[in-house]
Amino acid sequence: MSPPRLIGNTGEYGEFVLPVRLAGGSDGSTKQMDDFTNEAVSWALAAHEGRPGHELQYASIVEEGVSQARLIFAENSVNVEGWGLYMEEQMLPYIPLEGQFATLWSRMVRAARAFLDPGLNAGTITRDEARRVLQEELMLSDALSRSELERYTLRRPGQATSYFNGYLRLVELRAETELLLGKRFDKQAFHDFILAQGLLPPALLRQAVLQTFVPGRPKIP
Repeated sequence: MSPPRLIGNTGEYGEFVLPVRLAGGSDGSTKQMDDFTNEAVSWALAAHEGRPGHELQYASIVEEGVSQARLIFAENSVNVEGWGLYMEEQMLPYIPLEGQFATLWSRMVRAARAFLDPGLNAGTITRDEARRVLQEELMLSDALSRSELERYTLRRPGQATSYFNGYLRLVELRAETELLLGKRFDKQAFHDFILAQGLLPPALLRQAVLQTFVPGRPKIP
Protein backbone atom coordinates (compact mmCIF):
# COMPACT_ATOMS: atom_id res chain seq x y z
CA MET A 1 0.00 0.00 0.00
CA SER A 2 1.52 3.27 -1.16
CA PRO A 3 -0.16 6.12 0.74
CA PRO A 4 -1.33 9.25 -1.01
CA ARG A 5 0.52 12.53 -0.55
CA LEU A 6 -0.36 13.63 2.99
CA ILE A 7 0.90 17.22 2.79
CA GLY A 8 -0.57 19.32 -0.02
CA ASN A 9 -2.78 16.55 -1.32
CA THR A 10 -4.86 17.68 -4.31
CA GLY A 11 -7.06 14.62 -4.68
CA GLU A 12 -4.52 11.80 -4.91
CA TYR A 13 -5.54 8.37 -3.64
CA GLY A 14 -3.39 5.64 -2.15
CA GLU A 15 -2.47 2.69 -4.35
CA PHE A 16 -2.30 -0.99 -3.43
CA VAL A 17 -0.33 -3.38 -5.63
CA LEU A 18 -0.42 -7.16 -5.08
CA PRO A 19 2.71 -8.87 -6.50
CA VAL A 20 2.19 -12.43 -7.70
CA ARG A 21 5.68 -13.21 -9.00
CA LEU A 22 8.99 -13.02 -7.18
CA ALA A 23 12.19 -12.69 -9.20
CA GLY A 24 15.74 -13.02 -7.98
CA GLY A 25 16.43 -16.73 -7.60
CA SER A 26 20.07 -17.80 -7.65
CA ASP A 27 19.42 -19.39 -11.03
CA GLY A 28 17.65 -16.31 -12.37
CA SER A 29 14.24 -17.95 -12.03
CA THR A 30 10.92 -16.32 -11.17
CA LYS A 31 8.65 -17.97 -8.61
CA GLN A 32 4.86 -17.78 -8.48
CA MET A 33 3.35 -16.35 -5.30
CA ASP A 34 -0.23 -17.61 -4.88
CA ASP A 35 -0.68 -17.03 -1.14
CA PHE A 36 -3.04 -14.05 -1.55
CA THR A 37 -4.96 -14.93 -4.71
CA ASN A 38 -7.56 -17.18 -3.07
CA GLU A 39 -10.95 -15.52 -2.57
CA ALA A 40 -10.95 -16.40 1.13
CA VAL A 41 -7.75 -14.41 1.70
CA SER A 42 -9.14 -11.40 -0.15
CA TRP A 43 -11.36 -10.58 2.84
CA ALA A 44 -8.42 -10.08 5.21
CA LEU A 45 -6.36 -8.41 2.51
CA ALA A 46 -9.09 -5.89 1.71
CA ALA A 47 -9.72 -5.13 5.38
CA HIS A 48 -6.01 -4.60 6.05
CA GLU A 49 -4.92 -2.66 2.97
CA GLY A 50 -8.23 -1.00 2.04
CA ARG A 51 -11.09 -0.12 4.35
CA PRO A 52 -11.28 -0.06 7.29
CA GLY A 53 -7.47 -0.52 7.27
CA HIS A 54 -4.69 1.56 5.72
CA GLU A 55 -6.75 3.33 3.05
CA LEU A 56 -9.10 4.63 5.72
CA GLN A 57 -6.17 5.70 7.90
CA TYR A 58 -4.65 7.83 5.17
CA ALA A 59 -7.97 9.12 3.83
CA SER A 60 -8.83 10.30 7.35
CA ILE A 61 -5.54 12.18 7.58
CA VAL A 62 -6.08 13.85 4.20
CA GLU A 63 -9.75 14.71 4.76
CA GLU A 64 -9.72 15.68 8.43
CA GLY A 65 -6.20 17.08 8.69
CA VAL A 66 -3.32 16.31 11.04
CA SER A 67 -0.55 18.69 12.10
CA GLN A 68 2.51 18.72 9.86
CA ALA A 69 4.68 17.93 12.88
CA ARG A 70 2.84 14.65 13.33
CA LEU A 71 2.97 13.86 9.62
CA ILE A 72 6.71 14.45 9.42
CA PHE A 73 7.92 13.03 12.73
CA ALA A 74 5.32 10.65 14.15
CA GLU A 75 4.73 8.02 11.46
CA ASN A 76 5.71 4.54 12.61
CA SER A 77 5.02 0.97 11.49
CA VAL A 78 3.66 -0.11 14.88
CA ASN A 79 0.73 2.28 14.54
CA VAL A 80 0.16 1.71 10.82
CA GLU A 81 0.44 -2.08 10.73
CA GLY A 82 -1.16 -2.53 14.13
CA TRP A 83 -4.26 -0.72 12.89
CA GLY A 84 -4.37 -2.87 9.75
CA LEU A 85 -4.19 -6.14 11.69
CA TYR A 86 -6.64 -4.88 14.31
CA MET A 87 -9.12 -4.03 11.56
CA GLU A 88 -8.80 -7.53 10.14
CA GLU A 89 -10.09 -8.75 13.50
CA GLN A 90 -12.87 -6.16 13.62
CA MET A 91 -14.25 -7.45 10.32
CA LEU A 92 -14.41 -11.10 11.46
CA PRO A 93 -18.13 -11.11 12.41
CA TYR A 94 -19.14 -9.71 9.02
CA ILE A 95 -17.36 -12.03 6.60
CA PRO A 96 -17.97 -15.66 5.53
CA LEU A 97 -16.39 -18.58 7.39
CA GLU A 98 -13.67 -19.11 4.80
CA GLY A 99 -12.75 -15.44 5.17
CA GLN A 100 -12.64 -15.81 8.94
CA PHE A 101 -10.32 -18.80 8.59
CA ALA A 102 -8.00 -16.85 6.29
CA THR A 103 -8.04 -13.88 8.66
CA LEU A 104 -6.92 -16.09 11.55
CA TRP A 105 -4.19 -17.53 9.31
CA SER A 106 -3.12 -13.98 8.51
CA ARG A 107 -2.84 -13.14 12.20
CA MET A 108 -0.84 -16.31 12.83
CA VAL A 109 1.68 -15.28 10.17
CA ARG A 110 2.09 -11.88 11.88
CA ALA A 111 2.56 -13.60 15.25
CA ALA A 112 5.28 -15.79 13.72
CA ARG A 113 7.04 -12.72 12.37
CA ALA A 114 7.28 -11.38 15.91
CA PHE A 115 9.78 -14.09 16.85
CA LEU A 116 11.24 -15.17 13.49
CA ASP A 117 12.58 -11.70 12.61
CA PRO A 118 14.38 -11.00 15.92
CA GLY A 119 15.44 -14.65 16.18
CA LEU A 120 17.20 -14.54 12.84
CA ASN A 121 18.90 -11.24 13.62
CA ALA A 122 19.95 -12.34 17.11
CA GLY A 123 21.20 -15.70 15.86
CA THR A 124 18.84 -17.75 18.03
CA ILE A 125 17.18 -19.37 15.02
CA THR A 126 18.71 -20.54 11.75
CA ARG A 127 17.52 -19.59 8.30
CA ASP A 128 16.63 -23.22 7.58
CA GLU A 129 14.53 -23.46 10.75
CA ALA A 130 12.76 -20.20 9.94
CA ARG A 131 12.02 -21.48 6.44
CA ARG A 132 10.62 -24.72 7.91
CA VAL A 133 8.25 -22.75 10.16
CA LEU A 134 7.11 -20.57 7.25
CA GLN A 135 6.50 -23.43 4.84
CA GLU A 136 5.45 -26.36 7.07
CA GLU A 137 3.63 -24.64 9.93
CA LEU A 138 2.29 -21.54 8.21
CA MET A 139 1.91 -23.13 4.76
CA LEU A 140 3.50 -20.24 2.88
CA SER A 141 4.56 -20.77 -0.71
CA ASP A 142 8.25 -21.14 -1.51
CA ALA A 143 8.19 -17.70 -3.14
CA LEU A 144 6.61 -15.94 -0.15
CA SER A 145 8.86 -17.81 2.31
CA ARG A 146 11.91 -16.55 0.47
CA SER A 147 10.47 -13.03 0.38
CA GLU A 148 9.81 -13.14 4.12
CA LEU A 149 13.35 -14.31 4.94
CA GLU A 150 14.84 -11.56 2.80
CA ARG A 151 12.57 -9.04 4.47
CA TYR A 152 13.66 -10.05 7.99
CA THR A 153 17.38 -10.08 7.27
CA LEU A 154 18.08 -7.79 4.31
CA ARG A 155 15.34 -5.42 3.20
CA ARG A 156 13.71 -4.26 6.46
CA PRO A 157 15.07 -5.99 9.58
CA GLY A 158 12.76 -5.45 12.55
CA GLN A 159 9.82 -4.00 10.61
CA ALA A 160 7.91 -7.28 10.40
CA THR A 161 7.57 -7.35 14.20
CA SER A 162 5.47 -4.17 14.10
CA TYR A 163 2.27 -5.91 12.96
CA PHE A 164 1.62 -8.10 15.98
CA ASN A 165 3.19 -5.62 18.38
CA GLY A 166 0.95 -2.81 17.16
CA TYR A 167 -2.11 -5.06 17.15
CA LEU A 168 -1.53 -6.09 20.77
CA ARG A 169 -0.94 -2.51 21.88
CA LEU A 170 -4.20 -1.39 20.27
CA VAL A 171 -6.17 -4.31 21.73
CA GLU A 172 -4.74 -3.52 25.18
CA LEU A 173 -5.60 0.17 24.83
CA ARG A 174 -9.16 -0.60 23.82
CA ALA A 175 -9.60 -3.03 26.73
CA GLU A 176 -8.23 -0.44 29.15
CA THR A 177 -10.54 2.22 27.74
CA GLU A 178 -13.58 -0.06 27.97
CA LEU A 179 -12.79 -0.83 31.61
CA LEU A 180 -12.50 2.88 32.43
CA LEU A 181 -15.66 3.92 30.59
CA GLY A 182 -17.93 0.93 31.18
CA LYS A 183 -21.31 1.58 29.58
CA ARG A 184 -20.06 4.92 28.26
CA PHE A 185 -17.69 3.19 25.84
CA ASP A 186 -18.59 3.75 22.19
CA LYS A 187 -16.62 1.65 19.72
CA GLN A 188 -17.13 3.95 16.73
CA ALA A 189 -16.19 7.02 18.76
CA PHE A 190 -13.06 5.22 19.97
CA HIS A 191 -12.02 4.30 16.44
CA ASP A 192 -12.75 7.81 15.16
CA PHE A 193 -10.58 9.27 17.92
CA ILE A 194 -7.70 6.89 17.13
CA LEU A 195 -7.82 7.89 13.46
CA ALA A 196 -7.98 11.59 14.33
CA GLN A 197 -4.63 11.36 16.13
CA GLY A 198 -2.78 10.49 12.94
CA LEU A 199 0.02 7.93 13.22
CA LEU A 200 1.16 8.48 16.80
CA PRO A 201 3.46 5.92 18.47
CA PRO A 202 1.58 3.65 20.92
CA ALA A 203 2.72 5.40 24.12
CA LEU A 204 1.62 8.83 22.87
CA LEU A 205 -1.61 7.38 21.49
CA ARG A 206 -2.43 5.88 24.89
CA GLN A 207 -1.68 9.22 26.52
CA ALA A 208 -4.08 10.98 24.16
CA VAL A 209 -6.85 8.45 24.81
CA LEU A 210 -6.52 8.56 28.59
CA GLN A 211 -6.13 12.33 28.83
CA THR A 212 -8.65 13.44 26.20
CA PHE A 213 -11.00 10.68 25.05
CA VAL A 214 -11.81 9.05 28.39
CA PRO A 215 -12.46 12.28 30.36
CA GLY A 216 -14.50 13.66 27.46
CA ARG A 217 -17.07 10.87 27.29
CA PRO A 218 -20.46 11.93 28.72
CA LYS A 219 -21.94 9.93 31.56
CA ILE A 220 -25.04 7.85 30.88
CA PRO A 221 -27.90 8.82 33.24
